Amino acid sequence: MGSTGENLDTLLTSSLKLRIRSQSTQAKNALLKKQQASYSTQDTGPLSTFARNLQEALDQRSEVHALRCFAPNEFDGKTPDPPMIDFSSNNILSWNETSLLRDEFYAQLASVPKFTVGAGGTRLMDGNYAYLEDLEQEIADFHGAEAGLILNSGYDANVAVWASVPRPGDIMVHDSLVHSSTHEGMARSLAVNKVEFRHGDLEHYRKVLAGILEEFPLVRQGKRVVLVALEGVYSMDGDVCPLKEFVDIADELFKHKNVEFVMDEAHSSGLFGPGGAGLVSELGLEKRIAVRIHTFGKSVGASGAIVLGSHAIRTALINFNPATIFSTAPSFPMVAAIKAGYNLIRSGKGQEAREKLQHVARLFFSELTSHPSWPLALETGLMKVPLTGEDPSPNATPGEYWENRRFYTHIVTLHTRQEHLYWLYFHLLEAGFRIWAVEYPIVELGKPRVKISLHAGNTDDQVIRLVEAIFGWIEEVHSLQESSKSSGSKEVVPTSAARKVYDWMRSEGLDGFGIV
Repeated sequence: MGSTGENLDTLLTSSLKLRIRSQSTQAKNALLKKQQASYSTQDTGPLSTFARNLQEALDQRSEVHALRCFAPNEFDGKTPDPPMIDFSSNNILSWNETSLLRDEFYAQLASVPKFTVGAGGTRLMDGNYAYLEDLEQEIADFHGAEAGLILNSGYDANVAVWASVPRPGDIMVHDSLVHSSTHEGMARSLAVNKVEFRHGDLEHYRKVLAGILEEFPLVRQGKRVVLVALEGVYSMDGDVCPLKEFVDIADELFKHKNVEFVMDEAHSSGLFGPGGAGLVSELGLEKRIAVRIHTFGKSVGASGAIVLGSHAIRTALINFNPATIFSTAPSFPMVAAIKAGYNLIRSGKGQEAREKLQHVARLFFSELTSHPSWPLALETGLMKVPLTGEDPSPNATPGEYWENRRFYTHIVTLHTRQEHLYWLYFHLLEAGFRIWAVEYPIVELGKPRVKISLHAGNTDDQVIRLVEAIFGWIEEVHSLQESSKSSGSKEVVPTSAARKVYDWMRSEGLDGFGIV
């Protein structure tokens, strides 16, 4: 099956045009010349030192086509027409596509008819209120924790934990793929020693812990702590953390049991475990994991996050985290949305959505690996999907085949060569699917991928069409390569969808996005 969309507006949406223009060095240079001409016309003189230095920093980002921008949300059912199929948003359980979550939210607002829209101050002053504290304890109880503290975002929560909890002399250990917010929090920590281990590599992790025991006598004596940063599901890979194995290795090596874990459950919250309580609860490790971060912007369908742990952890965040001390408290509408989401997660509707998501994921992998062109994708190296467990690379570590997994995550990544990344991205956009192309610096240099987020609301037909579109691209690229090989031509011929985008880019004087 080839490219399915003939309408250029389906491919060249306003969002895509804006992103291409923002990352184009030619467009930026043209704009800069226009600005400089404007300055000269207005007789305002040269750019100030402040403006020039800031512009130089932005120019450096633009030169590598990595200048970010905000673009319109195209899930409003209006642009384009027909609307694109969502395989990218964090609306994992698809509750924001119906009135289900909205109705529950309205019910929460109605339960407190005289609520105030604003919080009125920080939580240490006038911003604390019973509804907020009651919900924090309710969520903590649900996840099997002593206490919890709601913060404004998952990013804020990670920064708060790592900046506030580790003590001087403690050692911070982290998986190489933990979130940027974890690194920022560690940079602010009173603990100065930070050690990384290769992503998901249990043996390297064991060596790191053994090295810490040897190097730091206070840790060896049980007077200082090792804190390990992990994530339940990694957002750019979709793999599940082998948490129990990490815990077992730590308990085996440390006789004083002074290794504690900080688990970011942003992408596992609401999806795994009893009632959607998360990976830690799925494994029965609630009493062993010191800190958990559950975010509300994904399966919950709201915003914000909660840090779960002991009463001492909560008190430490209240006292040592500047954002808690000096920021306005979460407003009632924000907290009501969180409660509405949790009400649904714990209900029969939540279980139904989780089961549907598992079905969608199983269907995707089944359709993918049984497709007649799946061997072609692997043999040619045009695409690999690590979560299938099949990697033909000579030095690849044997993976766990997808059929053997206890459960499936909603994140799937299609890895391809750098020169093909945007060809695949454009092809799927033209076919009517909203996905994301991800490359350095978001992921490791040389490991670009297209990220797919599956949703409980995706239909079987949508999943099957997505897989067909993926292999339509594989077949098109292979055909182009074979034609070039047989003709002896060294000309690089892009795919149909990419040609359409590149023709438009050339007409606009734009560059980047793999243009040839």
